[in-house]
Amino acid sequence: MITATDLRFVHLGITIEHLRNSISVFGFRIAFYGIIIGCGMIAGLWVARRDARRRGQDPELYTDFAIYAIIFSIIGARIYYVVFAWDAYKDHLPEIFNLRAGGLAIYGGVIGGVLTLLAFSRLHRQSFRSMGDTACLGLLTGQIIGRWGNFFNCEAFGGYTDNLFAMRIRRAIVNPSMISQELLDHLIVEDGIEYIQVHPTFLYESVWNLALLMFMLWYRKYKKFDGEMICIYLLGYGLGRFWIEGLRTDQLILFGTGIAVSQALSMILVAAAALALAAGHRKMRQTNNE
Repeated sequence: MITATDLRFVHLGITIEHLRNSISVFGFRIAFYGIIIGCGMIAGLWVARRDARRRGQDPELYTDFAIYAIIFSIIGARIYYVVFAWDAYKDHLPEIFNLRAGGLAIYGGVIGGVLTLLAFSRLHRQSFRSMGDTACLGLLTGQIIGRWGNFFNCEAFGGYTDNLFAMRIRRAIVNPSMISQELLDHLIVEDGIEYIQVHPTFLYESVWNLALLMFMLWYRKYKKFDGEMICIYLLGYGLGRFWIEGLRTDQLILFGTGIAVSQALSMILVAAAALALAAGHRKMRQTNNE
């Protein structure tokens, strides 16, 4: 009897015979995606609290902020996804509220978090830029971990590749809407079982974000002005996301343009962050020369 392998990193020698995406607790299904997102949130808060303590701030301020940020980031992530995938929801409006079926966009979550911080910092009479410099470290930590939820869902992958990190997935466990014609053209059949072979873009983004976080943790002691860490985050994440988004098969497209929304937004954020960094450093030089 032939046993199908669910997933394999073909050139790394890593094989997963049966990839589970949930556990059952008292008959209630709990998706690994949700568990991993939750772990990312907890780890992100831990990093933010440690940075706050290092800076002489009150860590409890970030715990209070996180309660609101998590709620509104999830709302923002869902709204962003639904808006740019409207064709899938316009005739099934109740599905908008079915989060268990998936459909969260990270950039929507980032926007929701930023808006929440704007309101929170004003209400608590705190500096938005100063809090943002610490909060973005926690956000990035959450993104590093959270991307692995896509791994268990077999989603957020790229087109065909045979590079070192090529990931081969059994076609039957993948959402058909995510399988592009390019992947069908390179369909692999082993013992009568069909597989697609893809770029593991979730892995690329997780590793990119980890490298960015390591740099930011090193650089933070050399920070020149409040808001600089936010700019570095937007610049670094935006560059990586622009490249990685171009590889993906499940892009959200800007209405009638054929342009991936996340790529367009990434370039806008990269440009804005670069300008803000240049302006901030110029202002610091002028201040030091006076």
